[in-house]
Amino acid sequence: MAQKPFIVPVPGTIKLHNLEEDLGALDIQFSEEELKEFRDQFSKINLIDNRTTY
Repeated sequence: MAQKPFIVPVPGTIKLHNLEEDLGALDIQFSEEELKEFRDQFSKINLIDNRTTY
């Protein structure tokens, strides 16, 4: 949500306490410096696509 206001992760859960914990993430705010550090670190990850096409 910090990256784009229209991109929201949808956690899957069947237990109420897990949903309540997930919703707690809405209260977290990151500074611009923290977001920059996340982006810098994420950019170093080499992603490999191993999906099978049917």
